[in-house]
This record gives sequence, structure tokens and C-alpha cells, in this order.
Amino acid sequence: MTPVVAAIPGLLFLTLCYAVLCAVSPFGNCRKCRGFGFQLTTDRRGRLKRGKHCRRCDGHGKRIRTGRWLYNRAARLRQNGTS
Repeated sequence: MTPVVAAIPGLLFLTLCYAVLCAVSPFGNCRKCRGFGFQLTTDRRGRLKRGKHCRRCDGHGKRIRTGRWLYNRAARLRQNGTS
């Protein structure tokens, strides 16, 4: 068996797992603020303190996953095309 044929079931499994993850949990943590909604900074003594409001997630700390975004776009396109 060639390596490409052997990799197809593994890739299919990973795709299905990601689809289930997007269905169960459509939002993930923001990559910039790591889900806090603000940047962590340190004061002069080195202690952590709250920093600036995160502009990427608007302070919510969550972002929509790419797979869920694609699903929403396809569902909206289908709905607008059939009505």
C-alpha cells in the first residue's frame, strides 16, 4: 500500500473530529489574548496586571472557529439561494 492511500483514512478521521468539535464548541479562545479579553502586562516589580483591551476579540476572549465560519457561510448561501 502506498503512503498516500494509507494516509486517507487518517485525514478523514481528523476532518470528522474537527467537524464534531465545530458543532459542539463553535467558539474557541482568541489567539491574541488567549481568552482573557485583555493583554497581560507586568508592573515594575514583575507582577502581572491587566493590560489593554483586546481589539481582535473586542474584549470577549472568544473567536469563531474557521470550520464553523465556513459552515455558517455555506448555510447562509444555501438559505438565500432557495428562498
